[in-house]
Amino acid sequence: MENAPGTPTQHVIRVATAADAAGIAGAHVASWQAAYRGLLPQALLDSLSVERRTAGWRRELEGGTSVHVAVDPSGQIGGFVATGPSRDDDAGPAVGELIAVYLRPQLWSQGVGGRLHAAGVAGMKTRFTEATLWVLDGNARSRAFYERQDWQPDGAVKREAFGDAEVVEVRYRRPLG
Repeated sequence: MENAPGTPTQHVIRVATAADAAGIAGAHVASWQAAYRGLLPQALLDSLSVERRTAGWRRELEGGTSVHVAVDPSGQIGGFVATGPSRDDDAGPAVGELIAVYLRPQLWSQGVGGRLHAAGVAGMKTRFTEATLWVLDGNARSRAFYERQDWQPDGAVKREAFGDAEVVEVRYRRPLG
């Protein structure tokens, strides 16, 4: 059976460029609005702006954050992974961070996220010996995804304010060797 154009298996994973900022922002906003429904205030999710996120992603891409995108045959970005040095105060120079993995909701559970994750980890392996990531404590779907990819909670937690809500984030860690 042939795959229809744009099906997940046809997504190409490649290094992002500044020209991809709007597509990354679109995937980012769509993912947040679906994944964080019930976890973050709905007014915050409704106020997310692809235009504002585009400007932020352009700065990140020009500033050296490593980003890979999943692109379908029509050129639409379906998702991305961003990595870099750990931003945690207790991390040394050998610790990388998986900053984000986001997919448009129609691509969830299709294998694209796993392929993006693998690209991000492969890139970090060239620079770091271990990596961390932060995930919302209540985000069972994401936590299960990361645990399937050999990430484990390391005991660190932090509280973050998102709009009127305070959320708890859990840090995960894994070796890169």
